[in-house]
Amino acid sequence: MSSRRLLTRLVPRQTFFHTTTRFFTKPSCSSPPCLGIRPSRQSKALTKPRLLSLETLHNYHTTNSLLSQPEIPTTPTSATLPTSAVPSSDPPLPEYVPPTTGLLSRLPPSWVPYAELARLDKPTGSYYLFFPCLFSTLLAAPLAGPASPAAVIGTSLLFISGAIIMRGAGCAINDLWDRNLDPHVTRTRLRPIARRAITPFQGLVFTGSQLLAGLAVLLQFPFECFWYATPSLLFVASYPLAKRVTYYPQFVLGLTFSWGAIMGFPALGVDLLANQAALTAAACLYTSNIAWTVLYDMIYAHMDIKDDAKAGIKSIALKHDKETKQVLTGLAVAQIALLAGAGAAVGAGPAFFIGSCGGAALTLGYMIKKVDLKSVKDCWWWFVNGCWITGGVISLGLAADYLLKYYGQEKLEEKPEELESA
Repeated sequence: MSSRRLLTRLVPRQTFFHTTTRFFTKPSCSSPPCLGIRPSRQSKALTKPRLLSLETLHNYHTTNSLLSQPEIPTTPTSATLPTSAVPSSDPPLPEYVPPTTGLLSRLPPSWVPYAELARLDKPTGSYYLFFPCLFSTLLAAPLAGPASPAAVIGTSLLFISGAIIMRGAGCAINDLWDRNLDPHVTRTRLRPIARRAITPFQGLVFTGSQLLAGLAVLLQFPFECFWYATPSLLFVASYPLAKRVTYYPQFVLGLTFSWGAIMGFPALGVDLLANQAALTAAACLYTSNIAWTVLYDMIYAHMDIKDDAKAGIKSIALKHDKETKQVLTGLAVAQIALLAGAGAAVGAGPAFFIGSCGGAALTLGYMIKKVDLKSVKDCWWWFVNGCWITGGVISLGLAADYLLKYYGQEKLEEKPEELESA
């Protein structure tokens, strides 16, 4: 049987006519629902409906069924999402994990955020603050009589305790200033105030308690030290602000961290205003330590150079990224030259110039050559260990020069007594 005869039997003639005319009538609009409107005048004028093949009828029903299906939601892709909604290809940042080793793991959990705020788990900054105090103490000791080793050791212990306390206060002030910037920097986003483990008010109260503790330590020194130490608080408070207005906040940090290079002289009873040699030595030592501070903090700043650029934080590392090693070399030369000037002002001996100046030249030169400024891990290693390597050799040279003078003075004092007894 032919397809036309089969279609005529299966589909009534009148029904088939209305079906075909509805399909081929031009709709009054282009949207799919208009396929079912009344036929146009041209379709009404047809006297003999035209029979369609089964294939055409099948295509019509298929098209109609497809157009009547609901819209299937598609999975959004990076091309269809707004920029802010496109998932980042960077790995997720780690969440905060309470310390499980070291000093902080032994503290009550409620104390841990405050210990982290004072950086008790990262004492390198306290050492950098202590070394200038030790340098000035050892440099001033021969001028103080010379001072006894017990006096030098006792003064140094007071300085290390004060350095730990005041460095903690400085870090708390820094975190209060940077509480809106730290969450945007990978290395600082988990600091106590940034992660909201401590409120700004609690951080302010804790800072006040640290300053009072620092005052208690300061009062153990001769009272003249109070007047010499007080101006340093201005630099402590202004360093975080400097990061917002200049590319050289490291110089402000140097003014702060190097203040101990002055304090050793009055701590041992040497009057800077009455002793020109001591004043010159203190000035040279202070500026030498400023150069050292800028040097090591420039290496430290390279760890955050990408995040600082995004957050709008300024640093010398950003300003001189392409010529960092040349800047580091210049700073090292300035540090050693000023250190030598400090020694020359007080009549230091060969032990100082060979041990302190020569040792600093070797250690700084090796560090500048070997440090990989593109590696966060390498910058951190040299920041931590460079403190002890360079600070250690300078201290050893100063200590050797002091001990040689102290015991040499004792022998000179013993000879007249032996002559008198003879």
